[in-house]
Amino acid sequence: MTQSNENTESQGTRIDTQDVLLAQVRDSLRNLRFGHVQIIVQDGVVVQIDRLERRRISRNERQTP
Repeated sequence: MTQSNENTESQGTRIDTQDVLLAQVRDSLRNLRFGHVQIIVQDGVVVQIDRLERRRISRNERQTP
């Protein structure tokens, strides 16, 4: 395998990984109304995606004592 083929394959793998990562971030954001998505990076590599969703209770749904 030549050097240029190795670079092309490496770059193709990197692009595929980026596409997968972006899809996972999009999925984490989908239907999120209140909350946040946190992306954890170590040594320039995404290692974790956290999603915290908060659910707001409307006044009509609250119970009065």
